[in-house]
Amino acid sequence: MTMTFEDARHLLARTGFGGTPADIRPLMALSREAAVDHLLAGVGQAATSTPPSSVLTALPPPDGLSGMLPEQKKALELARHDQGLALKSWWYQECLATPSPLTERMTLFWHNHFTSSLHKVRWPAFLYRQNVLLRRHALGSFRELLFHMAKDPAMILYLDTQSNHRTHPNENFARELFELFTLGEGHYTERDIQEAARAFTGWHVALHQGGLFTFNRRQHDDGVKEVLGRTGRFDGDDILALTLEEPACAPYVTAKLWREFVSDDPDPREVARLAALFRHHDYQLAPLLRELLTLPQFWSPETRGVLVKSPVELLVGTMRLLAGPITDTTILAQYGKRLGQDLFDPPNVKGWPGGTRWITSATLLDRWQLLQRMWRGSEL
Repeated sequence: MTMTFEDARHLLARTGFGGTPADIRPLMALSREAAVDHLLAGVGQAATSTPPSSVLTALPPPDGLSGMLPEQKKALELARHDQGLALKSWWYQECLATPSPLTERMTLFWHNHFTSSLHKVRWPAFLYRQNVLLRRHALGSFRELLFHMAKDPAMILYLDTQSNHRTHPNENFARELFELFTLGEGHYTERDIQEAARAFTGWHVALHQGGLFTFNRRQHDDGVKEVLGRTGRFDGDDILALTLEEPACAPYVTAKLWREFVSDDPDPREVARLAALFRHHDYQLAPLLRELLTLPQFWSPETRGVLVKSPVELLVGTMRLLAGPITDTTILAQYGKRLGQDLFDPPNVKGWPGGTRWITSATLLDRWQLLQRMWRGSEL
């Protein structure tokens, strides 16, 4: 049975930024399952463009900052601000131009899952590299994505793994690994965090040598650790592998994807079934997302039109729908910040809470005024 116009519109709204009639009509020749397969087959692993060269080279100077004069440091800070805004504007441009909106939606999802911020990381090139990483694995293997993110320079700087030393373990990354990235609250102990932090000691960034991951063996604690009921001379990779073996991991990620694509209230029985499938496929994301998008709950009238759009979804979706001629997406980055979603600068490690919390008395009025300006065109 082929889809209706409303079916296709709903699918494109949830898996991208909405669709024009020209986007919707070709999908109407397909069944729901075939349309989902079509979208998944079109997922890419790379952006269609790169940001300005100034962003790509926005790395710590080889000689550090200690020898700089105050006015040189101020100029560098101003340049970093401009480079950060250019990076944000570039991602909006990519969302507008991408032939696979699902790719960018998933990259946004992981950006809000594995959070890092320009405000703390400071160097835009690190955030760009992380963005590339998230897109490359957006619908690949969650296992591989997790292992790569643990060694990502932006993540290392954001969660203070850079200061995680053998004699003074820093627990920030270990805590968020369990609480926000894999298991959720209640599935680990403080002791697990303390011991896991020891395993990640020595995972650093060579800041003034290209900003790449480096393992500082002298700062690594190679002693025996007890984590999640297992004992051994674990290193960071061992901890990641143990975490993925925990029964709570697959349901946690599955429920989060449910809230992103289906509804705010995951069905516990379906989540358990889908999580088992997720584990069976060794944490491959594409089969899980296919199951989510073909669920009766996804297509139910009760779940249509009930998820509040994020500012990025609203801005990009409206511009794509209206085919608005916009040559400078800086204004979209600025409006996104005003509406509560400043790309590359989430409010904290938990990211943007989303849902109805996107809407306040102030942002609701801002959304209305912005849409009016977009509709009139010339004012934007």
